[in-house]
Amino acid sequence: MNGDINTLETISQQYRETVPNDLRDAKSFDWYLEAIQDDPKITRNAHQRVADMFDHYGTRYDEESGTVEYLLASEDPLGDGENTFYGEVVHRSIHEFVNKVKSGARGLGPDRRIKLLLGPVGSGKSAFDAQIRAYFEDYTASDAGRMYTFRWTNLCDVIPDQDPSDDTVQSPMNQDPLVLLPLEQRQAVIETLNDRLDAPYSIRNEQSLDPASSFYMDRLLAYYDDDLQAVLENHVEVIRLIADENKRQTIETFEPKDKKNQDETELTGDVNYSKIAVYGESDPRAFDYSGAFCNANRGIFSGEELLKLQKEFLYDFLHATQEQTIKPKSNPRIDIDQVIVGRTNMPEYREKKGDESMEAFNDRTKRIDFPYVLEYEAEAEIYRKLLRNADVPDIHVEPHALEMAGLFGVLTRIEEPDTETVDLLQKAKAYNGESSDGDDVDVTKLREEGEQKAEIAEAMVGVSPRFIGDEIAEAIMNSMHRGRSHLSPLSVFSHFEENLENHGSIPEENFERYHRYLELVREEYRERAIEDVRHALAYDIDEIRRQGEKYMDHVMAYIDDDTVPDELTGRDQEPDETFLRAVEQKLDIPEDRKDDFRQEVSNWVSRRAREGEAFSPEDNDRLRRALERKLWEDKKHNINFSALVSANELDDDERNAWVDALIEQGYSREGAMEVLEFAGAEVAKSELEGA
Repeated sequence: MNGDINTLETISQQYRETVPNDLRDAKSFDWYLEAIQDDPKITRNAHQRVADMFDHYGTRYDEESGTVEYLLASEDPLGDGENTFYGEVVHRSIHEFVNKVKSGARGLGPDRRIKLLLGPVGSGKSAFDAQIRAYFEDYTASDAGRMYTFRWTNLCDVIPDQDPSDDTVQSPMNQDPLVLLPLEQRQAVIETLNDRLDAPYSIRNEQSLDPASSFYMDRLLAYYDDDLQAVLENHVEVIRLIADENKRQTIETFEPKDKKNQDETELTGDVNYSKIAVYGESDPRAFDYSGAFCNANRGIFSGEELLKLQKEFLYDFLHATQEQTIKPKSNPRIDIDQVIVGRTNMPEYREKKGDESMEAFNDRTKRIDFPYVLEYEAEAEIYRKLLRNADVPDIHVEPHALEMAGLFGVLTRIEEPDTETVDLLQKAKAYNGESSDGDDVDVTKLREEGEQKAEIAEAMVGVSPRFIGDEIAEAIMNSMHRGRSHLSPLSVFSHFEENLENHGSIPEENFERYHRYLELVREEYRERAIEDVRHALAYDIDEIRRQGEKYMDHVMAYIDDDTVPDELTGRDQEPDETFLRAVEQKLDIPEDRKDDFRQEVSNWVSRRAREGEAFSPEDNDRLRRALERKLWEDKKHNINFSALVSANELDDDERNAWVDALIEQGYSREGAMEVLEFAGAEVAKSELEGA
């Protein structure tokens, strides 16, 4: 029998290994006091625990952007990369969100604010919010993220009118066992914890017991003549608390059931009518702690489409944020401890921002812009993730298909540049980290101009990745119906053009502009396809490397005012300026900018050497392109362009060699034939006309 077959025994063992070893154990309060002395972080508040959670799964610092990438978002270790986030602007937003949580952990103010994720539809804010909740569940199940609550036991032994079904009652708000201590004694314990704490924040807990627990404490203290030790030893058990969104335990995702008839009890809880007959209406034991704020205590409150709520309903958030309390009907106030996250789209934000009556609410929110991706290669990764996570048929995605789809999306999102030296396409490439041939582009300045021109921020409007993903899916299905086994950029473009005006999220006034952008993308793909065909016709990796090494030898000699040995005679000679310019002119680098380019390449080589990496011209995008273009000029005279234009003149062996070269670049055989037909004719015509 195959050893990989799952049996009930192996499944049971695998499950048992995921369960914390103390999940089913009931501990004494004495045990808890000892445990928190050993590990004070057990008593962290919600902001502190969530802040530590982000660091727990790993970080990476991007020196160039000054942004911390949190691996739970950039790599998704729990999901094996299934739910990764891409794009510098998105990771900047995540960094900003975490900074606000960390500021709240230190008690600097954001702990008393709603963290409001603002972005267009399909920007990923809901997915990020869901990611936080999923990782919080996992973190609280780990030893590093553990937390505890308590339950009352043997209540019927002391309280005569206690319902037998309520002999054991878990803390309705899942409060930390520390709240069982009177404030003065609690502060003394916390002081010793902070002396032992190794963290950038301090432990704080001034909460009152929830009304039901306060009732039990008063009755039990009266019974034991204020002997707190007797109460805690005889009637309190400490138990492990693990976040569970499905059980609505320390995580709550809130959206009112009826937006036109909203009831504050959905947030704060309501009377438990089944208990009124037992305890009476005003008894705190007859309250149902099922409100969203109650369920989220000690964890995360997530508000879907928060600004669609009625203004009166939003006022409940004022107490929840600023005072960190809720005030239910017919019940005393209740202290809460949670990270409150809201999400909203652009129309609702504009409406509420201009409403003066919402000033108090707006003042209690910390807005985090969650824009669309602005790097088209990062956008392409979104679509690759979509395909990886789906049951995709045996379709080969051709080179440039997803990148050009991403480029179209980015063009619709960025502001037109003010400067005449940079057009929209060049700006998109600069955002993607590409250097413009012959000109330096100040990306920082472009970003600043874009932010100033945008209504709220750049990339907060434009075509959604959902639209692009849907059209890619349609193009794949269409290819299948036509018996094609590849997805080409041309088929993706066709679906964009056919469906742009049929998509409900794209305003009519944008149709003409978006079609113009699509033509820009078509032209960009045409240029890339031509480069690929030239590469297939003339590429020689050994020659590229030889020419690259020669170029660098002559550049270093030029910079150091030195000589280089002649390739044939070995005699020292001056750097070959003719050769250097022949390479640089392929990038349209003018004479007065040649020193800058040479110094740039020299610095790149030196940096790689310091990092222990050997020089390889293929790794420098600008130098590689220049060398490839020079190689083309050197070898194109030996190519039969007439045969390339006319299939009748083309030898099968010759065509197969070109197709094989394209396959090495990542094309399928069908895709190679298509791009050879599409771009090969363009290459041949331009060369024949220039001959």
